[in-house]
Amino acid sequence: MSTWFITGASRGFGLEIARQALERGDKVVATARNPKGVQDALAQYGDNLLAIALDVTDETQALAAVEEAVQKFGGIDVLVNNAGRGVLGAVEETTDAAFRSVYDTNVFGLANVTRAVLPVMRRQRSGRVLNLSSIGGFRSAAGFGVYCSTKFAVEGLSEAMRDELAPLGIQVTIVEPGYFRTDFLDATSLHTEGQVISDYAGTAGAVREAVPGLNHAQPGDPVKGAAAVLTLADAANPPQRAQLGSDCVAEMDRKIAHLREETDAWRELALSTDHDDVKGAV
Repeated sequence: MSTWFITGASRGFGLEIARQALERGDKVVATARNPKGVQDALAQYGDNLLAIALDVTDETQALAAVEEAVQKFGGIDVLVNNAGRGVLGAVEETTDAAFRSVYDTNVFGLANVTRAVLPVMRRQRSGRVLNLSSIGGFRSAAGFGVYCSTKFAVEGLSEAMRDELAPLGIQVTIVEPGYFRTDFLDATSLHTEGQVISDYAGTAGAVREAVPGLNHAQPGDPVKGAAAVLTLADAANPPQRAQLGSDCVAEMDRKIAHLREETDAWRELALSTDHDDVKGAV
């Protein structure tokens, strides 16, 4: 039996992961800005559920939530950093306020919660950290550049954490979903910038126009995606990265092929920049 600490648990992936963990008898600390929705949705699981108010951008709240979780359940075995939000618009169209807002949640909020939970896991000398990224954390795209940049940051942090924490018995996995049929593309999760620059009509503008038609028609099944997250949490040797969805796998393959092609094409230039006394470069 494991104890989970899940952020952004009021809907989407977070709520479904919490539901499935509770269904199999685990204990879940489900956090959200408004925990009443979590409590209402999962009330049948009784004392195995602890719903806590948490705005991940508030470090003090994060520390208090972790303390309450430990008092209730004695420890934390699995941290799922799921809370996040998006912004749609070309990089130039995105205001400073919108830029900072999405970073506050997706990067600094994740860091707040992680810093609060890791002392518990280090004392235990055990734990799993599952950081929800996106295919956009490996391959960026017009219209989603700011959002994707936050997920690139999450992946960089996660890679370092994996190396830092493995000797302490704590395993870190980056979860990269493709498009899933959640409410992520709804206005409640995805902010669309009001400024429109006509020069981007064929790139970011085309994406802006296409998004409404994609919403709730995405290929990924959140129930199956949540089950995959539980599988990762249970794995004896979990991967550094785990892709979810056929669209994610296809985009990953394309990006890797492009990286190899471009690296090979420009290898001679790369190797030409070493000092003359350096030998045996790759």
